[in-house]
Amino acid sequence: MEKGKGVMVRKWAVDLTESSSLSIKDIPDPLGYTRATQDQDDSTVSRQKKDAEANWKAQKAWEVAQAPFKNLMMMGFMMWMAGSTVHLFSIGITFSALWQPISALQGIGKVFEPYKDSKVDILTPKLLFAALNLAALALGVWKLNTLGLLPTHASDWVSSLPPAQVRNLFRSKLSFV
Repeated sequence: MEKGKGVMVRKWAVDLTESSSLSIKDIPDPLGYTRATQDQDDSTVSRQKKDAEANWKAQKAWEVAQAPFKNLMMMGFMMWMAGSTVHLFSIGITFSALWQPISALQGIGKVFEPYKDSKVDILTPKLLFAALNLAALALGVWKLNTLGLLPTHASDWVSSLPPAQVRNLFRSKLSFV
């Protein structure tokens, strides 16, 4: 450092009051700093940011895909608490258990839209999401069956069966005129 007129001047310090025609290229780099490494660092940093964003999107896609499992457990508990008798609460819970997975399966594209990226594979999270919602739908159908609201026995279809033909098993030799 040079001392002059009471002001300490450093080798890399620039006094901008002297000349306004000074450009950035004319200013020497500080010790240990080069512009080439700065450009290289920018590309490395941008690549790292893209990779971090892709990892974040993949992680969030898996979280969204696993969300129906929590709903499945909650709905199973609510169905158990509703019991196996047919009343308004149990029917409401059962139809809610049927409606939620159906609406989730219809909107599967919209659910995973924010996570689409060329670096992120969202096919397997979509498949898991669909499988868990199908399991929730199966739980709802099972509850319908336990409530007796599904026609699973032959007696449920009696009205659509043709009347049985009665055979005369006893034949007598007497004739009635």
